[in-house]
Amino acid sequence: MINTGLLARIEAKPEHAAQVQELLESALELARQESQTVTWYSFRLGPTSFGVFDTFKDEAGREAHLNGKIAAALMDIAPTLLADAPDIQKIDVLAAKLP
Repeated sequence: MINTGLLARIEAKPEHAAQVQELLESALELARQESQTVTWYSFRLGPTSFGVFDTFKDEAGREAHLNGKIAAALMDIAPTLLADAPDIQKIDVLAAKLP
């Protein structure tokens, strides 16, 4: 079972919400290139609130993702486009239904 994950909450500045959405949509291609990322979802919670949920084969995969291109892109835009630093939490998946 896949039980290693990340949950990130991202709050965009109101005038930059569209740019943050575009970044999260385009990050899908980067996620597809990560062999240890099992699932990757970006989502919108509200007008300026976004999130990312992903799972990994193991802790090494999670660390590789945290040090990868998507995290770097998010940190690069944070000072300009985000209201606050992303809230990124390591999580343990207790149960999942996967395809």
